[in-house]
Parts: sequence; structure tokens; C-alpha cells
Amino acid sequence: MSNFAQPSVSAQKAGTVHISRVWGSVLAIACFLLLGASAFAQTPAVGAKAPDFTLSTPTGRAVALSTEQSGHDLVLVILRGFPGYQCPYCVKQVHDFVEHASDFKAKNTRVLLVYPGPPAIRGILSLSTKDLDQHAKEFLEKQADLPSNVVLVTDPDYEVTNLYGLRWDAPHETAYPSTFVLDKQGMVVFEKISHSHGDRTTAQDILDQLPSNTPRGL
Repeated sequence: MSNFAQPSVSAQKAGTVHISRVWGSVLAIACFLLLGASAFAQTPAVGAKAPDFTLSTPTGRAVALSTEQSGHDLVLVILRGFPGYQCPYCVKQVHDFVEHASDFKAKNTRVLLVYPGPPAIRGILSLSTKDLDQHAKEFLEKQADLPSNVVLVTDPDYEVTNLYGLRWDAPHETAYPSTFVLDKQGMVVFEKISHSHGDRTTAQDILDQLPSNTPRGL
């Protein structure tokens, strides 16, 4: 006869439940790490403070949202950036905003364009080994020179796209095209998030949302 008592059925069941809970926790943590904290990010709603961030222009100048917005209303436009090609809807939308730059200036408003995409993959043969800054420079070649109140920054590896909960995680996709209007305190007063390529806000749509202001220091 064994000197060790066999565990009871209830003890075995309790052990199974405990193991199941442990594995459930492990799987939840694994999913969090795989998807990233950004998978749980909230898109800022009207009335919320827009999360601050710092990105760089294609030429390497750091641009902070809070600095760009300080003392002005600000239009934040999240483009599709580089999903493997230059998005024609983005080209058209940015051209529209650039053409209306003087109208935004008259309303003391700046425009910040975010161009997201994957980082360069070094040392691996692919259809495109250019980095995102180079793609953004090529995108800007399709535009007139950007006026002083319109700035484009790149979002490599979707840092800000994820921060704002706008990652369109599908083949040949980057971000849901979105437009936010921030007031002088950085609060969201208008937003539009598109789940298709072509459903974009126009410059006039946004101008109609803005109060008239006397321009200062643009």
C-alpha cells in the first residue's frame, strides 16, 4: 500500500481550475504583448484632450503636437501614408489643404499632417527598401511647397497611429484616414474617422468648423 494519500476528486478539480486560470492569464498577457498596448488605445472623442506626441519631418526636424498647436487652432490629419504606394486620395486631400492654407492662416489655424508607414527593413530584399522619410519626400514632390502653417511629419512603425487607436491592420493598409480639429487648449472639437480610402474631409469642411480669428505669428 502506498504511503501517500491520493488527492480527492474535489482537489483535482480545484487544481484544474487553478491551472486554467493561470493559462488564461498567460494567454491574455501574450495577446497584449503581441498586439501591443496600442490595440487597446482609445481614439480621442470630441471634448477630450488630444494625446501629445513628437514626430519628425522627412528632413529630421522634431515637431511636437503641443508646440505646433500652442496659441492656435490646429487641424490634425492622419493620412494613409505609405501602404506600399502613394495613396491618390491622400495626394488629393493634401493638395486641397495646401491650396486653402491662406484661408486657414486667416483663421489662425495650423495644419499637421501625419504620414504613417512601416520602418525600412535593412538587409532584406523587397519591393521597397526605402525608408519612410524617403517615401514622404516623394509624396511631397507631388505638392507645391508647403506653406508655413502646414507641416508634414512621418509616423514610422505607427507610433502615433496606434496611440490614437487608428491602426488599420490589414494587408496594404496603414491607418484609418482621420481628421481632428483641436482648439487652443488642445481639446478635440471635431473629428471624422473614415473606414474607406476615399471618404475624406475637405479643407472647406474644416474651415466651416473654425471660428474667425486674427492671425498671430504664423
